[in-house]
Amino acid sequence: MGKAKQHGFSKERLQRIDRFLEERYVGPGRMPCAQFLLARDGEVVHQTLLGHQDVERGTPLAEDTVFRIYSMTKPVTSVALMQFVEEGAIALDDPVERHIPEWKGMGVFSAGADPYLTTPPARPMQVVDLLRHTSGLTYGFQNRTNVDAAYRKLKLEEAHAGHDLEAMIQMLAKQPLEFSPGEAWNYSVSTDVCGYLVQKLAGKPLDEVYRERIFEPLKMADTGFHVRDDQRSRFAACYNAAPGGRMKLQDDPQKSPYLAPPALLSGGGGLVGTAADYMRFATMLLNGGELDGARILAPKTIELMASNHLPGGADLTQVSRSLFSESTNAGVGFGLGFAVVFDPPQTLVPCSLGEFYWGGAASTAFWVDPVEQVTAVFMTQLLPSSTYPVRRELRTLVYSALMETYG
Repeated sequence: MGKAKQHGFSKERLQRIDRFLEERYVGPGRMPCAQFLLARDGEVVHQTLLGHQDVERGTPLAEDTVFRIYSMTKPVTSVALMQFVEEGAIALDDPVERHIPEWKGMGVFSAGADPYLTTPPARPMQVVDLLRHTSGLTYGFQNRTNVDAAYRKLKLEEAHAGHDLEAMIQMLAKQPLEFSPGEAWNYSVSTDVCGYLVQKLAGKPLDEVYRERIFEPLKMADTGFHVRDDQRSRFAACYNAAPGGRMKLQDDPQKSPYLAPPALLSGGGGLVGTAADYMRFATMLLNGGELDGARILAPKTIELMASNHLPGGADLTQVSRSLFSESTNAGVGFGLGFAVVFDPPQTLVPCSLGEFYWGGAASTAFWVDPVEQVTAVFMTQLLPSSTYPVRRELRTLVYSALMETYG
């Protein structure tokens, strides 16, 4: 891209990104592919395209390959809910039970396994607890507690298990909380509950709400809850990491459950989309809620979302009970939908104060740096996201190429 120097980057140093990803990951077969989009001031300055979207069939990665973005769905859902906050339909300090009456009286796990012994929470769960993962809810894949086990048994968070959002909410009403809301941070189905609230407030299915309020205004034409017929040839295969730095096919794109609409519209992890689409979403966030004349949120709302909301101003190392890998820990808090850097030196990687980001289970990632006006989107399809430290490595490579800073 000829715009690298114009926007303060060394073109030669940006080329290190391609070499690094090829030599470290794609070439040796540790990752099937790597697409990396880097922009500054809203203009793309570098793109990496390596490997195959389908290794078995030899289909090369393309600019418009469609990926499973898993938890990169969460920021989209959080933005949708904040639109209703702006409209006065819901407030961050509302008790969740005001909007989900079936949840009134949910207890905190004490002992047992269905039936459980519970104690009353110290305070009611609030909407803000859902957005920042301090709700007391959990994920079955955590494999830590009896509550996690109950989620797994119910297949509660599985998009293709046959139940819808309404049924998920009813199932959650019968499970105890892991802890009293606000006491800790635990990665969880909280964002799926945000999606349910969006659907309820809008009075229409979640996919329609996203399309009308976010995807169409931002021209994110390739993003949705399933792969359309016209996208099938562009849909990537997904792989599990295997011993010895190898990969094993996890989801064949020609037989995938993503080829049909899911029963559960998962606001926590259900979307598929392209790198270009997600870059438009990230650029909207960088711009304070607007892109190309489409106003999604107000600047002060984005500012609120990108602030650390963890109790006591703590970072994730101090309050997390969770097994998760979408974020580094030290110096990083959590806002309303994504991780937020509030003490850059503690992270031990180049970054800016106020940078916010998140990732997905198949090793995808994005970040927004409001200080340096940088946005980045990384796509591949390798489970789990904890396999390699590629997200930290990309930050180092990007900021090592930035020659003119705004900070």
